[in-house]
Amino acid sequence: MKAAVISSPGNVGVETVDDPAPDPSGVVVKVAACGLCGTDLHILRGEFAPTLPIVPGHEFAGEIVAVGGRVRGLAVGDQVAVDPSLYCHECHYCRLGRNNLCERWAAIGVTVPGGAAEYAAAPAANCVKLPSHVRAQDAALIEPLSCAVRGYDILRSRLAGHVLIYGSGTMGLMMLELAKRTGAATVDVVDLNEERLATARSLGCSAAAISADEVERPRGWDVVIDATGNAEAIQDGLGRVGKGGTFLQFGVADYAARAVIEPYRIYNQEITITGSMAVLHSYERAAELFAGGLLDPEVFISDRLPLADYAAALDRFRAGRGRKIQVVP
Repeated sequence: MKAAVISSPGNVGVETVDDPAPDPSGVVVKVAACGLCGTDLHILRGEFAPTLPIVPGHEFAGEIVAVGGRVRGLAVGDQVAVDPSLYCHECHYCRLGRNNLCERWAAIGVTVPGGAAEYAAAPAANCVKLPSHVRAQDAALIEPLSCAVRGYDILRSRLAGHVLIYGSGTMGLMMLELAKRTGAATVDVVDLNEERLATARSLGCSAAAISADEVERPRGWDVVIDATGNAEAIQDGLGRVGKGGTFLQFGVADYAARAVIEPYRIYNQEITITGSMAVLHSYERAAELFAGGLLDPEVFISDRLPLADYAAALDRFRAGRGRKIQVVP
């Protein structure tokens, strides 16, 4: 089969590799579409995957074409979305139910071959069957949505809060949609990209601006979410949290990114600074929200490129053009 392969830091191409076979408790999925995200850029830089080469792609969905002998409840022909999370279920954090902090954390498309390929193997337990009205190509959005749902689990947002989101790419827009769904009084979005801000406006944000200085909120915001991973945005956002508010680090920052905090202000104003890592007990709920129409795929997916153009798709993503970029085998 054809698959994108990151062979070494900075080097990626589409190659012919062996077709996957299902484990006894696994399936093989014919990939309908695979989304790109910031994690793929980290892998390309050699930061996440323990060893290269690797077939990337952790946001994917498609049709089951083979099943292992122990699989129950799934069959050839089923349309599924795939949770890429692979936990050991044995370490300290797994036993506490904090599987996303697993000491042996692994993921399809990060540490084992992923969905930027014609076919991908996955545990049957990681597959969510799609209802007939959901297209498998669109359902590749469920994985990033499940990360956003996890973020809101961390926030435990209250009704009528004022929310500020840094970044109006795919993840920032998903956080916007969830903020609206969870009863925010206002949701403001900051981004330097005017095209992306226009999308945020079309989705009904309260204000969209290139700087939080342009938004009138003298007491700050109850919730500030960084969906960029950009150190400057993070630093600015930390200063925008109102008394008793929460800052959520949701975007994936570079290892070297640094921000300065004010310990006295955190103490005196009872500010919470927290993070959200990947997926935890949120994939099934994200699939339910997606099937219920929370997201419009035609708004969220800006580019569908052939798998053969995987390197160009990464370049487009790196340049900040469009919203969710997918490759289609």
